[in-house]
Amino acid sequence: MISLIITLVTLFFMGKTFEKMGRSFWQGFIPIYNLYILLEEFGKPLWWLILLFIPVANIIILFLIFKELAERFGKDYLMAIVMTVLPFVGFAILALTDCTYTKK
Repeated sequence: MISLIITLVTLFFMGKTFEKMGRSFWQGFIPIYNLYILLEEFGKPLWWLILLFIPVANIIILFLIFKELAERFGKDYLMAIVMTVLPFVGFAILALTDCTYTKK
């Protein structure tokens, strides 16, 4: 039950983060699709999605995706680590603070 609540809270904050990126809330709320959107947004190869299903590789790929996201919000690699290890905290920070998204 606690895991479900944490997942829903994380997805809610991802949706709010996507709104800051100029995307729809629902695009951030749908699991896997939200990562597809991030890969597309950052110009990364879409086959990275497959790597997200491979143990250990998934952690590396998530870190690389979140590092790019953190940089575009003006944060450093430490935020990417927080987003990888504790996504509900990292996405809450992005969603609730006044940081702004910068397209490259």
